[in-house]
This record gives sequence, structure tokens and C-alpha cells, in this order.
Amino acid sequence: MQAKHLGFVALASVLMLGAVYAQDSFGITDYPPITEDQLVNPAPGDWPMYRRTYDGQGYSPLDQINKDNVAQLVPAWSYSTGVVEGHESPPVVVNGVMFVTTPEHHVFALNAATGQLYWKYTADITENTNPSHPTNRGVAVLGDKVFYAAHDATLVALDAKTGEEVWSTEVANVDEAYYMTLAPLVADGKVLIGVSGGEYGIRGFVAAYDAETGEEAWKTYTIPAPDEPGGDTWPAGAYVTGAGSTWSTGNYDPESKLVYWGVGNAGPWMGDQRPGDNLYTASTIALDVETGEIKGHFQYSHNESFDWDEVTAPILVDLPNKDGETVKGLVNPTRSGILWALERTSEGPINFIWGEKYVPGDVITDIDAETGRVSYDESKKPSTGTTKTYCPSVHGGRDWPSTAYSPDTGLLYIPANANMCTELTGAEVEYEAGQPFIGFDSLEFQVTDDAEYIGSVQAWDVATGEMKWEHKFPRSGNWGPILATGGGLIFSGGTNDRMFRAYDAENGDVLWEQKLNSGVIGTPSTFEVDGKQYVAVQAGYGVDAVFNNTVIAEHFGISSDVPQGGVVWVFEVKDGAVASAE
Repeated sequence: MQAKHLGFVALASVLMLGAVYAQDSFGITDYPPITEDQLVNPAPGDWPMYRRTYDGQGYSPLDQINKDNVAQLVPAWSYSTGVVEGHESPPVVVNGVMFVTTPEHHVFALNAATGQLYWKYTADITENTNPSHPTNRGVAVLGDKVFYAAHDATLVALDAKTGEEVWSTEVANVDEAYYMTLAPLVADGKVLIGVSGGEYGIRGFVAAYDAETGEEAWKTYTIPAPDEPGGDTWPAGAYVTGAGSTWSTGNYDPESKLVYWGVGNAGPWMGDQRPGDNLYTASTIALDVETGEIKGHFQYSHNESFDWDEVTAPILVDLPNKDGETVKGLVNPTRSGILWALERTSEGPINFIWGEKYVPGDVITDIDAETGRVSYDESKKPSTGTTKTYCPSVHGGRDWPSTAYSPDTGLLYIPANANMCTELTGAEVEYEAGQPFIGFDSLEFQVTDDAEYIGSVQAWDVATGEMKWEHKFPRSGNWGPILATGGGLIFSGGTNDRMFRAYDAENGDVLWEQKLNSGVIGTPSTFEVDGKQYVAVQAGYGVDAVFNNTVIAEHFGISSDVPQGGVVWVFEVKDGAVASAE
């Protein structure tokens, strides 16, 4: 691995002087180490991790930008990354410094108030790395380090001031088709990481590394061996290639010291080739952060055969249980099209509360009121040698884009997609290391004939399980992660018209929108520097959103063209300004 530096860029002559952050134009001079307490209780103006807080709510209490002035939101600065493909990383901001990642293995450190480049790191990737998804979803920070998961399954610690490598460690073997795209999670002095590669017959895992040294602390496979709990849910030998990838960042409860991590679908895709429930695929697992032991789980789809890759971690939020008592809960709108409300316990077990369809679907016919186990319409379940059509599609009611929760409204905000289905013809497949291990002859996306819309932003009351409002996009999917703020707003992009929007969090009215250079599938964040609030997001369309949009455009007879190219956009309110929608 090697760092490439552009440091000492002397183009800017501005000397930033402030009571809180004092950075000069030549480099990062003031970077107090980030403590564990700052991660547990972030300062209101910081965004120190993937979803800002360990509960994964994607909420900031900042309210300087609010319903009254959001119409005056205008660009403060922008920074072209020089890279195409999907830009999905959130701008992480601490100590007045923004850390953001892009495709092609880059990490940028920018002055959060001006956009001035401090340093750029480019990972020197192993040549035979072959990721199916050429994206990255961000960094984690602790002490004086920035942690980055490189595509070639290498975890890297960088010096936050200089971008120089402090340590790096191989997490998995790329020859077996492992790769990484997620933002690491720092918890309890460790850096937690998951892996991609479920389409290649990997055995998924979550691993933890000492944040100071990079030494492995523990590694827990998501597919149990025969002598482990859950091992009897697999046929003999299948656990070795059972997939169960873990490519989305987990959430953490510092009180119980349990980490909640999502696990992907099983491999090969056709469930009749691996009879059994196939734990812990298509599940959320609760891991002891000290040991990695699996303390609890909830499986959304047993013997999963739909490519409903349930890797997104549930949001941690208090909500009523079946008896109406307020408990520590989990909420998760899954690819299966079901919004789940679950109870998390300090010992680990996860209990079912309720599940509701948030998009139309024809596979799940019932949910057991006691356990939450689903029943399938077997005529819709793909199997070897048959062709089945089912809804939602393999991209699900929601793919990886993050939900958000506002404690001010009590609403969960979901970037949803409806009225898309998949036709899948299953086939036999033999495992060969590093090669696709899926098992189908054909796969086709379809838009339902009566579709009046595809994407939407939904708001759900997690206390009652009722949808409060929905903003629909008639001719576009929605691949936009969501930010909620104390200003009564939610921010999101995700559509094929390149718009980045602010909605009224209470009723879904669009209060502001700005067309950017490319489609916005980046994760928005907000932060404060020297008393001023900013909103940040990356534009840069790519990956599955592009493929999905091609299908939608063909169905509706519209252009599928969405310009490519990554740009970091940062917005501020200026008195008297009137934002242009173009």
C-alpha cells in the first residue's frame, strides 16, 4: 500500500482563524485526538461516523438551517473528485476537517468551511481485485487516525493530519473474491469491518481490529460451522461457501456493548440447493463487541432465494412492544418489502414486535404474530430449473441507501422503490474459487404494467406502524440516503433528475431543491464550523442506480441519460439568496 500526497497546496490564500478550528492553507495544524466519548456523544456540530451516531439514526440536532430559511440555501463550495461511478460516501466532519471517500480508492481531507484540499490518499490496490461494485461508503475516526476499507479487502489506518499510512492489514483473500466497500465502525477501541463477495461463494464474517495496532481482536463468521449454534440449518459442507456477506456498516449500543450488523443472502441463490433456514443469512445479528460472540439474531427470510441481501443494520430507537410498554427497539425496512419493528435486549436476543408491508409484494403471504417468521407463496420462490417472477425485485423495497429517524417527529424516513419485479430462472452451479457462485440462467428486471410511480420518500410512525406521508417520483427510482435535522427538515437526492431536495419532515412538502452535476446517491451530512451550519453531499451517479434507471427509462419511454462525475457539494444559507432549481 502506498500513499500519494498532493499536500502543501498553496493555491488558497485564506487563513482560517476561529475560536474552535484554526487550520491554515498549508495543512491541518489543529486536530485534537477524537475520543471514545466524542463518538458516544458527538458535539452537535460534528458528523464523526457513517450515520453520525451509534444508533444509526442519521439525525443532527443542528437547527440553524430550518423551514424558515432553507429556501435561501446556496452552494458554499464544491470540489470535483475527478472520478466517475457511484459516489456514496458521507462527508465525515470533525475538528473542522472533512474526510470523504470516492470510487477508485481515494480518501480526501478537505477544509470543511472552504473546500481547500489538505491531502489525498490513494490506495495501491492488489491487481487481481475484482469488485462487483466499484464504490466506497466512507471512513471512521478515532484518536489521530482515519480508518479506510480498501477494495482489496485491506483495512488501512491513516494519520488524520497528513494522510500517511500508520498501519494496514489484510482482512481477507482477494483470490477468493472477497472485497470491501463499507465504512468501518469504531467501537470500544476496535475497528469493525465486514466484507463483500456474496456472489462468489465466500463465507461472510465481521472482524474487529485493535485501533492502535491493527492486530485482529476477533473474527466471527456469519455462516456457522456444523458444531456451532445454527450449524444444523445447513446441509453438510454448504456453510463453507454459504455467502452471508456483511457489506454495510453496523450500529452499536454502548450501554449493552452489542453491535447490530446486517447479513446478506445465501449462496448459491436457489434455496433448493441448500435446504434449511440457512442461519444467519438475511438476518440482523447482535455481536458482543468485546468477543465477537453472536448473542442474538432475527432472520427476515429463511432459506432466502430472492437475492434480498439484508445487510443494512436496523436503527436503534425506543418504541412500544406488543404490550404497549416502551422498550429498546430496532426498526428496519428490508429488501423483502417489510418494515420490521423489533425489541433488542441487553442480553442479546431480538424479539419480534410487528412487521408491515411498505411496498407492494407478492412473495410474503403471512407473518407469524408470535415469532415474526414469514410464509411464502411457493409459486413465487425461485428454484433450480424453474422460471419465477416475484416482487419486490432483487433490489428490494429499499437497497443499501440509509433511512433516517427524527426524535422530533417520531418518524422513520425510508428511500423506497415500488412496482419493480424480477424474473429469474434458476440453474445448477459448481463452486470454483474466485468465480461467480450464483446459479441462474437468466435474470430480468420488470416494471409492473400498472406502475404509476417507482421511487418515493416515505415517513412512518414507529410507535403505531402507520405511514404518515409519501412523496412519489412517477418516472424515477429513489437511491438517495436520507438526513434528518433539528431544523425540521430531511435532505435526500436519489432521483434521475439530479435534484437534491429538502423536505418538511412533518408532511413531506418539498421546501427547496437544487439540480446538481450528476445524480445524487451520496449520503448527506450536516455540520457546523465556527458557528455556521452547512449541509454536504456527494453527487455522482453509478452502480445499481444506473442499471435500475435504464430499466425504468425503457419502460416509460424516457431518456436514461444521467451525467457521471463526482463532486462534493456543500451548502449554506445566505441572507437574501434565492436558490435556483437548475
